[in-house]
Amino acid sequence: MTCLAIHGGAGALPPSDLTPERAENFHRALHAALLVGQRMLAAGRSSLDAVEATVVALEDNPLFNAGRGSSFTREGEVEMEASIMDGATRQAGAVMLLERVRNPVRLARRVMQRTPHVALGGTAAERFAIEEGLAMESKDYFFTQDRWDAMVRLRGTSETGLSEDIVVKGVAVAGPDAMSTVGAVACDAAGNLAAATSSGGTTNKFAGRVGQAGIVGAGVYAHNATCAVSCTGEGEAFMRGVVAHDIAALIEHRGLNVVAAAELVVRTRLPGRGGIIALDRHGNFTLPYNTVGMYRGWIDALGVIHTAIYETSRAWPASTA
Repeated sequence: MTCLAIHGGAGALPPSDLTPERAENFHRALHAALLVGQRMLAAGRSSLDAVEATVVALEDNPLFNAGRGSSFTREGEVEMEASIMDGATRQAGAVMLLERVRNPVRLARRVMQRTPHVALGGTAAERFAIEEGLAMESKDYFFTQDRWDAMVRLRGTSETGLSEDIVVKGVAVAGPDAMSTVGAVACDAAGNLAAATSSGGTTNKFAGRVGQAGIVGAGVYAHNATCAVSCTGEGEAFMRGVVAHDIAALIEHRGLNVVAAAELVVRTRLPGRGGIIALDRHGNFTLPYNTVGMYRGWIDALGVIHTAIYETSRAWPASTA
């Protein structure tokens, strides 16, 4: 049985502060990304193909802090990161400190499949992207006014705002429930798992900062014997907790199922704020978070697409799929 789940970032404005129009835009964007992956899995494509294409759809949407909608450093530059992992082989690829690669997740997969390495960063990674014929963009492509204004409001401070509250509310500093990263986990018809994560990082971050989205084991992990995981939230906390691998280790060494393992990590073992999406090869999945909300979506056993920001979810009519 195929399965797909995605996130567009943990942390959201309180429901009273998120306008219906902006909420609708997020629901539609999540639905569109899920459709991409659903169609690939239905056509017999691999889970690796599905998570890559699904994350590309999220990277191309400026609503999300990844790819086109990435946050700005305190110097006013974009530095993106991404990672991907194949549960069948446990091969993985990661990229970081990218300024012009349109879709960092595509480059992460090329690193995994075309080099002897797991991770490449900076200008060397971008040279490799050009050699591989991947799409590059000018810096103007990654400019979004809301993200720029958010950085300007924090410039000159030590704050590194993490997402929606500074973008939408215009406050000087970010609250604890403001995270943003995108990711996908999938299981294909052959029972193979895959996971991918991509991020533009934190607003007003130091140049050269790398978050969990570029770290295998912290922000992404996949192993057919256990689970596929993608994480979002306070990157430093996920790196300190090696959270993605921690969930897999609880399954392997303590015999927990994927739901119990993910819940345990998010509720008691994660040294910070955020959320995860995780699934196993039997189609069991979970999307826990410890923030006000998490932009997320999934496809149920009947093939119905669901999207959610807070506790309640929206089921999309089959005619829209």
